[in-house]
Amino acid sequence: MPGLFYALMRGVPLSLLAGILGAAAPPPSPVPPPVNQKLAHDIFHDIVEVRSVHDAGTKGVADILVRYLKANGFANSDIHELADPKYPNQMNVVVRLHGKGKGKPVMWYGHMDVVEAKPEDWSLPPFKFTEKDGYFYGRGTSDMKDQDAAVAASLIRLKKEGFVPDRDIVVAFTADEEVGEEQDGLWYLLRAHRDLIDAEMMINPDGDSGEIVDGKRLDFGVETSEKTYATFTLSVTNKGGHSSEPRPDNAIYQLAGALVRLSNFQFPWKTNATTRLYFAKQAEMNSGQRHADMLTLAKGGNAADAIAAARLAQDVPLNAILHTTCVATMLSAGHQENALPQRAQATVQCRIFPDETVEATRQTLEKVISDAGIAVKQLGLVTFAPESPPAPKLMGSVEKVVHSMWPDVPVLPEMAAGASDSIFARNAGLPAYGISGGWIDIHDIRAHGRDERREKTAFYESVEFTYRLMKEIGNAS
Repeated sequence: MPGLFYALMRGVPLSLLAGILGAAAPPPSPVPPPVNQKLAHDIFHDIVEVRSVHDAGTKGVADILVRYLKANGFANSDIHELADPKYPNQMNVVVRLHGKGKGKPVMWYGHMDVVEAKPEDWSLPPFKFTEKDGYFYGRGTSDMKDQDAAVAASLIRLKKEGFVPDRDIVVAFTADEEVGEEQDGLWYLLRAHRDLIDAEMMINPDGDSGEIVDGKRLDFGVETSEKTYATFTLSVTNKGGHSSEPRPDNAIYQLAGALVRLSNFQFPWKTNATTRLYFAKQAEMNSGQRHADMLTLAKGGNAADAIAAARLAQDVPLNAILHTTCVATMLSAGHQENALPQRAQATVQCRIFPDETVEATRQTLEKVISDAGIAVKQLGLVTFAPESPPAPKLMGSVEKVVHSMWPDVPVLPEMAAGASDSIFARNAGLPAYGISGGWIDIHDIRAHGRDERREKTAFYESVEFTYRLMKEIGNAS
């Protein structure tokens, strides 16, 4: 998750951030035994060196993971390599560790694809696994081949230990999350192979759950919901004309007026189960008016909610999780400097609360714009997803594992303003939770960027966390 933005989103005041600057590095945490460390390292090395960008596909990574799974005790019948026939190189792998059948399975899933990286932009080869100065470098080392390796190595460790969970543990390594839409691997599996991945809950380790500020572990987040991503265009067309003869019906002015009205509009403040619990937890770490406002929102349904929300929303990241937002992001108008515009168009990006619909949002835009001459059109594929409830049993299991490794770190539910392929699981009626053992230094975020890297010790700690959480939830039927 992107750095200081999310530190603020979680309600960490600037005064606290300033107070922990210069703190010592976090003390070492438990790591896997040497044999499993080596296995995790080798898997990580091999899959980072595969250029699994959208155009190349994920088959190369899938083949490597299948090879490791078969070499470490998984039968052919427990492993499925699956691709949409239209996209044969977008391979997905589903593997199952059989349990005692005492409950529905629990599933881990993670994408094998990465965003492109150009060698001329990096100081190291992006598709070579480089170990340097205590870090692993390479495209995907923090998004999210580190977690693919952690999940694979942990599942193999459980298999080799002879561990039989109360319920099956299923893992899916999926294709094309970074580009997504119809080639997204999880969406394909849900449509075509639901029986293989049907589960009571799904764990998505895409992103770092823990945040570090200059050596201080702040908190550990469990992503339980995310806003729906929807894009609209606002378009005006007319007959245009010569610029020497201006008319009142100028398409640019007409669109500009609509955008001013939109800029002055605010969707209503609201909370859901995730954000109410989030504010309750954050209130414990704040004081004064901020503490009081967070407690007000944690209770929900009070007359003072709007006043408290308005004060907290002065922090831009908190504003993002307090209501639906729509914002203009692109403009296009006219075709020549001496001609009146025949067309003017704005792109408006909306992030919609989980219990609201895209159509209702479109209708709200039309009402706010209040101009029948402006067409509002929704673009592309939009997948609506409800909130995954921050169930006390799950939160308790996560907290137990977190505190076994990082005592006293607060565990918080989160609603993401961004997006992941968890939205496809939730849309299909499967509760999905973003949980990773990764920790990120908010001053050094490199996912999708130049010289992407993962600190060595942090990688091995995430492997150990994944192993412990698999055992805990596998037996929590």
